[in-house]
Amino acid sequence: MTKPETDIPADCFTGPHRVELGGWIDCAPFEKLLNMHLEQAENGKAILHMPFCREYAQGAGLMHGGALVSLADTAVVMAIKSLLPENSHFATVGMESKFLYPVKCGIVTARATVTRQEGRTLEGEATVYNTDGKAVFSFSSVFKIARDIRVRQPE
Repeated sequence: MTKPETDIPADCFTGPHRVELGGWIDCAPFEKLLNMHLEQAENGKAILHMPFCREYAQGAGLMHGGALVSLADTAVVMAIKSLLPENSHFATVGMESKFLYPVKCGIVTARATVTRQEGRTLEGEATVYNTDGKAVFSFSSVFKIARDIRVRQPE
């Protein structure tokens, strides 16, 4: 197999990458790239904000759906992390999303909650709101945690 020709800069390393976060519940490099801001994560709930920067626009000038998915998924992750011991391993294994209203400007806010836990499977939901407080995106996801991890129950 030959390497595809691309415009990837020569100083772009394609991995693997070692990532160390400032704390267990903290934004990773990709989330920082999207300028996500974690407001709160506790008791199986989380709130994150993200500005609609020009770089997040799709061709019609609306916020790209992938940016909204990233924010919602990260919000659920932070809610889950608030219930797990530090350095637990888990991953998204399924997700469903619905675009409710276009985002044209401002700051979007994701509010997430862990909705169900059964064995090593956790489910969560997030709703993303625009600057005016209107729901613009709904999201649900399923996560699987590694064996031998104990989940704290929300208070």
